[in-house]
Amino acid sequence: MRTLCASTLIGEFFVIGFAGLVAMKGDLSQAVVWSVCGVGMLLSVLLCGMLSRPGAVQIGWALQIGLVLSGFVVPTMFFLGLVFMALWWCSVHYGRKVDEAKARWAAQAEAAPAPDAA
Repeated sequence: MRTLCASTLIGEFFVIGFAGLVAMKGDLSQAVVWSVCGVGMLLSVLLCGMLSRPGAVQIGWALQIGLVLSGFVVPTMFFLGLVFMALWWCSVHYGRKVDEAKARWAAQAEAAPAPDAA
């Protein structure tokens, strides 16, 4: 799960940065835009390292909601936020399935008798 989720978060890092560039053309000051975008970008990178900790997936969901809500400033982010929310769901859902399959395979390998070294 960590690999899939981290890949999604790194993609979000770049999307948040590009959305900040687009948002600067609006009425907001550079300080406001880069304060908000900087926090989002920092959070996405920090979450990559925290994915094995409890609560990291929930913080990731909060980031996804924030990404969708950023559409009120940059309208394209409604669409991109929903795309990344779907990617986040897929990363969590299928990542857990892959982790479960790996655990089953490891348990089967441990339970199988070792071949004789004759």
